[in-house]
Amino acid sequence: MIGLIMYGFLMVFLFHSLFHLDEQKQWENFSLVYSILGFVISLLFVFRTNTAYDRWWEGRKQWGSLVNISRSLAQKLKSSGISKDDREDFAALIPNFAFALKNHLRSIHIPEELEDNSILPVHALDRESHVPNQVAGSIHQRINSLYTSGKISDMQFLSMQQETAAMYDILGACERIKNTPIPFSYSSFLKKFIFFYVMLFPFVFLKPMGYFLIPALLFVFYVLASLELIAEEIEDPFGSDANDLPTDSISKNIRKSVHDIFLKFPVYG
Repeated sequence: MIGLIMYGFLMVFLFHSLFHLDEQKQWENFSLVYSILGFVISLLFVFRTNTAYDRWWEGRKQWGSLVNISRSLAQKLKSSGISKDDREDFAALIPNFAFALKNHLRSIHIPEELEDNSILPVHALDRESHVPNQVAGSIHQRINSLYTSGKISDMQFLSMQQETAAMYDILGACERIKNTPIPFSYSSFLKKFIFFYVMLFPFVFLKPMGYFLIPALLFVFYVLASLELIAEEIEDPFGSDANDLPTDSISKNIRKSVHDIFLKFPVYG
């Protein structure tokens, strides 16, 4: 901003005091080219912001689906009449998937956030491997064990299989968003375009605006740069920044809901 103030002041001083802009007419023809550039940069920004927001919203939909699937799977398991020990294990394991996925998308591992259970104890997790895959696989294997031992029916097993398959789908969708960023060349080109667009601003508006060009120049740069920074902020929605998805609170909400279903609400039948 300080550099732009100096640049704007220098341009106004040079062109008014030294080059006598009022007597020059050729600069007026440049406004047509500048208006075309303005149209082009607006198209680029529409694509940039829409693409970044689509990634953020897609991530939010996937985590919203995870909340519903976790609750549904917990309710189906509880209604199937499994033992108290199994209910306690699943009450820990299903939320563990959400916490493991959250940390996996941030490329970290926090075992303190996971609840211990007899199906997949926390100390048995291989932090060097795919932790969410280990948790989801343990849920799937335990449900399959309940089916083979006759504790759940065919229909219950097929219904639960749909929920575990959906967990894998959510895992894959979030990894796709995380591992497929917007190409760096596109983002870099847009930054360069903003720079040159702002630098050319005085050539078009010096004559009609005079020294009022300086605050106008700052405002134009602030708007364009802010749009680019907002897009950068939300294009990776799984971080821990203020504008990223609240995956910490969503994971805690999943844990609370699943605990309420398994451990707090009464068992009927």
